[in-house]
Amino acid sequence: MTETGPGGPDEATEETAPVESGPVQEESGPGELGDSPTAESAEPAAGSDVPPAAGSDVPPAAEPDYEGPRRRARREREERRAARDRAVAIEHARREAKRKVNGQPSDSPNTVARSTIRGLKVLLWSALVSVVAVALGLVLYFTPAMAARNVVVNGAAAIPQEQVLAAAAVAPGTPLLQINTDAVAERVATIRRVATARVQREYPSTLRITVVERVPVVVKDYPDGPHLFDRDGVDFATEPPPPTLPYLDTDNPGPADPATKAALEVMLALPPDVVAQVGRIAAPSVASIALTLADGRVVVWGTNDRTDEKALKLAALLTQPGHTYDVSSPDLPTVK
Repeated sequence: MTETGPGGPDEATEETAPVESGPVQEESGPGELGDSPTAESAEPAAGSDVPPAAGSDVPPAAEPDYEGPRRRARREREERRAARDRAVAIEHARREAKRKVNGQPSDSPNTVARSTIRGLKVLLWSALVSVVAVALGLVLYFTPAMAARNVVVNGAAAIPQEQVLAAAAVAPGTPLLQINTDAVAERVATIRRVATARVQREYPSTLRITVVERVPVVVKDYPDGPHLFDRDGVDFATEPPPPTLPYLDTDNPGPADPATKAALEVMLALPPDVVAQVGRIAAPSVASIALTLADGRVVVWGTNDRTDEKALKLAALLTQPGHTYDVSSPDLPTVK
């Protein structure tokens, strides 16, 4: 209210009621607290998503864990799987880069697939070939399509061919695959004059028997006649010897007799031109070997040590005149 004094308007005095500064609060009922402006400055309720005011010293409330154990385990598995896939991808990229640097072809899925298909084809063809081979073998084994219609003997000079065929005992018409070649060779080797025997199948219908005959090296007289001995000391024949074959003088000639083996070792070491001059070789023991030439000259050999050296010395000494040639000491050979 304005009051006008006696002095007029210029002297009027304005009286106003004091006014308090600050926000004016209005009363509200209990149901209207949420709409009050003062609610903005109030502390957020627990569990509210409203962040604290800037500059506030009150720490933010911890977020609630709505993830259960199963979801957490599933998430961890997915993370591990993703890490593993990433590692595999990195390793594959590293290998591809290395192949490119080295100029090698890329190991792409198509290449792997082609390799797998190629391997399966090879395996399939191998199995097919094996089946065909087995079937063909059965046909050849049980049918006379490839039977032994011809038996050929090679290497038999002093042995009659009929004797070899009889020892082989191969029935005509027997399928070649049913013939045990080792057994046939063993039967043929039982012939005294045969040193070795070999049996071969020659398709479609031939069985070949190859023999190596024993060659006489020395001969020894027995009451029933002269016996021929080969290089191994085997007595393989009783028949007249070749004209230039030397005679053997030992007590118990045979492949297991040391004196016989020593005498044969000397004969095999001599040059052919010297062997042709030897008429007799005596070996009462391995330490006292002596040779008698066809013209009567004598060779003192001694033991069978250093046989090759003694043979060379003897070939040179025989060019000198003399009656006794001593090569028992090859370092000091003598002629008397």
